[in-house]
Amino acid sequence: MSNSRLEELRKEYEALISRRNKKYDRNNGIYSRYYYPVLTADHTPLIWKYDFDEKRNPFMEERIGINAVMNTGAIKLNGKYYLVARVEGADRKSFFAVAESESPVDGFRFWDYPIEMPETGVPDTNMYDMRLTAHEDGWIYGIFCAERKDPNALAGDLSSAIAVAGIARTKDLRTWQRLPDLKSKSQQRNVVLHPEFVDGKYALYTRPQDGFIDAGNGGGIGWALVEDICHAEVQNEIIINKRFYHTIKEVKNGEGPHPIKTSGGWLHLAHGVRACAAGLRYVLYLYMTSLEEPTKIIAEPAGYFMAPVNEERIGDVSNVLFANGWIVDENGKVYIYYASSDTRLHVAESTVEQLVDYCKHTPTDGFRSIESVRNIIAMVNQNKQYLKY
Repeated sequence: MSNSRLEELRKEYEALISRRNKKYDRNNGIYSRYYYPVLTADHTPLIWKYDFDEKRNPFMEERIGINAVMNTGAIKLNGKYYLVARVEGADRKSFFAVAESESPVDGFRFWDYPIEMPETGVPDTNMYDMRLTAHEDGWIYGIFCAERKDPNALAGDLSSAIAVAGIARTKDLRTWQRLPDLKSKSQQRNVVLHPEFVDGKYALYTRPQDGFIDAGNGGGIGWALVEDICHAEVQNEIIINKRFYHTIKEVKNGEGPHPIKTSGGWLHLAHGVRACAAGLRYVLYLYMTSLEEPTKIIAEPAGYFMAPVNEERIGDVSNVLFANGWIVDENGKVYIYYASSDTRLHVAESTVEQLVDYCKHTPTDGFRSIESVRNIIAMVNQNKQYLKY
């Protein structure tokens, strides 16, 4: 029984991996979604989940369950596309695993072994959401959230947690060197390394918050310069992308992957969070900063760039889009790897030219309904000359 079942499992797995992706026919001119998710729990290797020995597992039962694959760092190396995914087991523990493909939109296959990330002197209960940065110092850095139980929690409180930014580096995505965690006065869950030195220092995009969930006094996406990445500490932090009342980022916001350098400025992808009747709603947005002054915003369209649609809205944590990885190809195409509802990973395709055009020519947020109406009226007036009755 087990041998025939194993053969069926293998056939199903190979059919999934070899399935070709396709674009949706309709798009908004800014990006195109692809039809199939690029990574799901079903993409994880059978050798992770099943004991193939017929005597030990006569019914070919799944021994180690995988719940979700999401929130991946992304990088292109030697002509191949690599995703360092957050894989969540049925036991709720997340870990990192590398999937690679010769295509940016399909065919991703996990390596046989997940990453056995080294620990610091303080063990990590959970780790997730790695941002990958190929830095000009020659290393590939992975900065991720390291979660631990709050040591000051009251007796019986088994949910209070603290978050710190774990830092690791590698040359090949296989061997990782764990560096000391980022020191900060506040909790940090979304920290991203800028790809270039700034004034001879490492630059970090931060997200200070008072608690594990609540931003509290944390004002938005921060910026901090660090002398030594091997002993990184936030000493002076400024907020460069603020939260605002009654916007897509009123509850909190955070940097996604590291920004893309373009001729018109640094192009940023971020997530914004607001509260609604269904809970917290996560969407993605874009903004740009100056090449000469990376802390100075030069463009930020109003509202979201991407929001969950159709089946993307359903999952473990519904109504959520999150992205911490994108890849710019040599031809200018941009592949955005975004997760939906903490369950699966998708890809959308655009170009640097399209994204910069969107940022620089889309109206900014006026923060009042009347200003939104005035933007529409201005567009109508511009378009009147093209209407034929």
